[in-house]
Amino acid sequence: MQRAYSLAVFYYLLFSILLVMSAVLIFETKIGFSINGILDYYLGNEEKYILKQSFESILKINLPHLFSFAALAMVLLHFLVFTKHRFSKRNTILIYATFITAFLEIFTPMFIINGFEFFAYLKLLSFFLFLSLVLYISWLLFISIINE
Repeated sequence: MQRAYSLAVFYYLLFSILLVMSAVLIFETKIGFSINGILDYYLGNEEKYILKQSFESILKINLPHLFSFAALAMVLLHFLVFTKHRFSKRNTILIYATFITAFLEIFTPMFIINGFEFFAYLKLLSFFLFLSLVLYISWLLFISIINE
């Protein structure tokens, strides 16, 4: 890779790491890392004075996330294609896994508010899996920058 390209990738990775850290902090303070916390946040809880989320409120949150998750995944995976492992089966799996987990992370609340409470487990799993994939791809890119 050219030095300028490597620097651009490095700074993008730095911002991606900061994004992951802020996502974890916001999720923890707003919803919590428990199934009951997820259910309370989306279905409401009278004892905790938490209102039920409506379809419109979830849609208002999902629309910007839909673009930003896709852009983050596309840019990271695009950078990954320029590494020496561009044609590996691992990259194909990473591409599918990243977009599927992003999709699930964004749209599981729709199922939760429509009575499918078991999707709270999938919400928590997809949140951590998506962020783990972002961190793993970032690590692969960082290693490829160092080895150049």
